[in-house]
Amino acid sequence: MKGKWLWVDSRQKLPKVREEIEGSAVIAIDTEYDSFRYFREKLCLLQIGTEQRIYLIDPLEASIDLSFLGRTFANPNQVKVIHAGDNDVRILNRDYGFEFNNVFDTHRAASLLGCNHLSLSSVIEQYLGLRLEKPKKMQRSRWEKRPLTEDQLNYAAEDTQHLIPLYRRLNAEIEAKGLQWQAARAFEGIAAVRWAEKKFNLRGYRGIQGYDTLTGEKKRRLRDLYRWRFRKAQESNMARFMIFSDQDLFDIARTDSNSLDGLIRNGGLSPKKAKTYGNEILKILSGSDSEEKVR
Repeated sequence: MKGKWLWVDSRQKLPKVREEIEGSAVIAIDTEYDSFRYFREKLCLLQIGTEQRIYLIDPLEASIDLSFLGRTFANPNQVKVIHAGDNDVRILNRDYGFEFNNVFDTHRAASLLGCNHLSLSSVIEQYLGLRLEKPKKMQRSRWEKRPLTEDQLNYAAEDTQHLIPLYRRLNAEIEAKGLQWQAARAFEGIAAVRWAEKKFNLRGYRGIQGYDTLTGEKKRRLRDLYRWRFRKAQESNMARFMIFSDQDLFDIARTDSNSLDGLIRNGGLSPKKAKTYGNEILKILSGSDSEEKVR
């Protein structure tokens, strides 16, 4: 596998990469991003496959200018093969403004053809007769850390490697069954998707376990802590649970303590988080930021 992919982490490698990608009639696209630890998904790796090689491009390397890909992605004469690529399109458009034309989504194509198991490994096995071993631990791998391991790079390259042969097989089946129009409509919809910021659930705090056991004032505390956590996650681009879990918010809201020491002793607040967020939490608990009482 290693001989079939190239790790692209410097601008010196880009001219050859650009030449081959721009000269390919069909390219495969995949990404690795972290949606678990971040409020907004963080793009960590971009995989571009051609008939000759898989290019594993590091978007975290500041010296790499990926703007040339915009022309390829928008080129109606080049096929862009993806699998369940809605989020890939969203993130690449959000981060780089890329527009997409002539997309072929193997997930949507397999669905149109009546395939019941639509994971990429299942579709590859059904249509190409290949069985892929996909370690589950890699799905939440720390893709933003450098250097990436050999296992990570092989994992990232493997899916992309099979997308072009899969496209050819699925496209032939779609044409044989006269489904070109339905497929084109589905693919146009995928190319047009756009990223949207997470929406705040105004009443989400009421779903936290134990909410109904709280007094009115402690419900107010929980609501304000819940709102504060969302704002903090937006500002820091950190997953909400990494700031405080729902259980943490509940424990802080229900405590009678109004000092950092008391919150550490009785509210389950760690000294580290007390140092980072303590003053803000005390302000919330005191009600100085509160808009209204809650029942």
